[in-house]
Amino acid sequence: MHDIEPFYNWRALYIASEDERSPFYEREYSEFEYTNAIYNYLIHPQWDDIDSPTLYIKILFVDYDQKYAIIEMIGEWNDAINNDIMLLKRNVIEKVMEEGVNKFILIGENILNFHASDDCYYQEWFEEVEDGWIAFLNFRKHVLDEFQHANIDYYILSGGKLNDVAWRTSSPNELFEKIEHFVQKRIG
Repeated sequence: MHDIEPFYNWRALYIASEDERSPFYEREYSEFEYTNAIYNYLIHPQWDDIDSPTLYIKILFVDYDQKYAIIEMIGEWNDAINNDIMLLKRNVIEKVMEEGVNKFILIGENILNFHASDDCYYQEWFEEVEDGWIAFLNFRKHVLDEFQHANIDYYILSGGKLNDVAWRTSSPNELFEKIEHFVQKRIG
């Protein structure tokens, strides 16, 4: 797991630690010292800690004018024990929403497992984005099945074409436009 780095090809466009409006503003990273781990597996030091012992993220891009954020994730999403959705929402999502962002693209190809609790924080997030949306891209099938089993899929857009998006070959704006198109088709 220590070899899995957050996507870095958009760093010329956006770096969360250099964005005064980011919850990770002025965070310093080591390229050599591995301090964070998921269980006993060290992870790359570029991932951001959200106070969960098993879930880490990286804000890859935020466009405050178009009101969207792209966030990559790694680890085990565990709402049952760690209440990871509360940590994600309180420590990251709400801070980004305070800056006007209401469209979220979460990339979950490195989410290995999901353990549900209740859906309260998902419902709260869904209600707070108002005319925005929450899209989950490239999550593993068993994780999507767990979202569905816990009725979380009511609050997020996932699966179908959203589960096979070649996002690394797009610019952030191209990805956003592609996802917005999918969202409009589903909502419409």
